[in-house]
This record gives sequence, structure tokens and C-alpha cells, in this order.
Amino acid sequence: MDIPVAFEVGALIVLVLILIGDLLLILKRPHIPSTRESALWVGFYVTLALIFAAVLWMIGDPDHAVEFVSGWLTEYSLSIDNLFVFVLIMTQFSVPRKYQQEVLMVGIIIALILRAAFILVGAALIENFSWIFYIFGAFLVYTAARQVFENEHQEDAKKETFLVRLLRRFIPIHDTYDGAKLTTVVNGKKILTPMLIVFLSIGVTDLIFAIDSIPAIFGITQDPFIVFAANLFALMGLRQLYFLLGDLLDRLQYLKYGVAFILAFIGAKLFFHALHVNELPFINGGEHVEWAPEISNWTSLGVIVASIVVATGASLIATAVRKKKVPSEEISEN
Repeated sequence: MDIPVAFEVGALIVLVLILIGDLLLILKRPHIPSTRESALWVGFYVTLALIFAAVLWMIGDPDHAVEFVSGWLTEYSLSIDNLFVFVLIMTQFSVPRKYQQEVLMVGIIIALILRAAFILVGAALIENFSWIFYIFGAFLVYTAARQVFENEHQEDAKKETFLVRLLRRFIPIHDTYDGAKLTTVVNGKKILTPMLIVFLSIGVTDLIFAIDSIPAIFGITQDPFIVFAANLFALMGLRQLYFLLGDLLDRLQYLKYGVAFILAFIGAKLFFHALHVNELPFINGGEHVEWAPEISNWTSLGVIVASIVVATGASLIATAVRKKKVPSEEISEN
């Protein structure tokens, strides 16, 4: 059953307005959110996503709801992984904590624009070139391998350092911040602040993650509405999630392996799907491959949820074990 067009348009308008309203709160009342405030906002957006899935189930069918939840969880886990790089950027440029909300707001806006553009491009490619699934699948498997075997976050930090060196070579930039302003006045002369570099660094990071995340969501559903809705819900509450997790991000040491497994799984699913929809001239005179497994939406959802739960659980257990070892080692040394 198709989702009514009126619902799609109305839902996207409401969701975008909610996201914009959340971001405008920062400008109206800039502050460092407490843990309780951040938890309430994150809980609100998670509940809103589940309600949205229930509505999709009622007006569409179970497949649409499962596709949305699978896509939302995938994009959400990738967004959490994105927060690691945001922390590196904030630390590297010594961004005062009270200005970090503004930085995150700009990052979310850039991410929303980039993802919308990539979704349109991806939908057009899939519509006209079904063999693009092979490329998407191979790219996701490559991304998963890179995430496992490379220290991806440190590599991203090095890229930002190169960007900083390049900017400082051609543009005079002041060493201190002036609130969240991009420019300040020094000795009667207007000069750029480090906030410009921070915004550019966030933008580059969002571009990299948009390239990674959009093929992943298209591996779950090819419905542009569900793809964009899943990305919107993944971005909602991302700012509050940053402050809620805070130092806990360092404890989620195995999350990247869970994300990598999800990407590899979706890459394999895309490859099998391509075998079904593309005629291969070297097999049976140009027929579809019927023996390739077709992975159901429910299976995808189960794998995604299990990967996140196992990775998070393993990280928390490892952290607890480390905490127990540290006091015992200190006692033995004394």
C-alpha cells in the first residue's frame, strides 16, 4: 500500500518545523543543557520516531514501518559515530562549552542540506541505473572494513588539521574566540575568528558522513520519503545527545564495530538485491539470478538492533571491568 502524498508532504513540513524550532531555541536561550534536560529531549525525539512508525504502520503497511525503523536506527547509529568526530573537533579547537550548541546547530543544518541533496541524487541514480546497487554495496563493505581496521576518527582529525594549515596560510585568523561570531575587531581591523575554521571542519565532516550514510539507507528502502524521514529523525535530538553522552562517548569503544557490521550487512543485502533486479548476460543467457537470497525487512531490523545492542553492551561491560581493575592495581602498588 502506498503512503498518501498528502501525509508525506504534511509530515515533512511538520518535522522540518520541529527541527527548526529546536534549533532556534539555542539562539533564544543559549546555555549548557543539563543531563536531565538532554535526556528528556532525546527521549521525546525517540518517542516521536516510534509514534511516526506506528502511524506509518496504520496508514501504509508493516513493511513501510519496518523500513523506517530500520533506516532510522541505522542513521542514528551512524550519527552517534559522527559525534566522536565532533568531540575531536571541539577539543582540537578548544571551543568553549557554552558555544558548542551553536556549532552543533550549524553542523545539523549543513547535514540536513547535504543529506537532502544526496537523497535526491541517489533516488535519481537508482531510478535510472539499477546496477548502482553493486557500487553502493561495494562502497558500504569498503567503508565497514575501513572503520574496523583504521583509526577513522584520528584520520578525520588529521584532515581537519590540514584544512586549518591551508586556511591560516592564506587568511589571517585571530587566535581567540569572540562568542560565536565569525569575525571580531582587533586594533580597529576586522579579522576572522577560529569559529570559522570550526564551522568548516564540521561541514567537511558532515559531507564525509553523508557520503557514507545515504547508500546505507538506500540499502534498506528506496522510498525517498522514508529515506528523508529517517534522516530527519536521526538529526533530531543529535545536539542534546551530544551533551547527554558527553564523556560516555569514550566508553562506547566497540560501537564502531557494531556500525561496521551494519554497513557490511547492508552492503551484502544491496549486492543480493542487485542480483535479483539486474539481468546478468553471462548467466543463463541474460536472466535474473533467482538463487541469490532476498533478505527481508524484518531480518534487517533484527540484525541492526542486535548489532547496536551487542556493541553497546560489550562497551559498557568492558568499561565496568576496567574500572574494577584500576582500584585493585592501585592497591597492589601501594
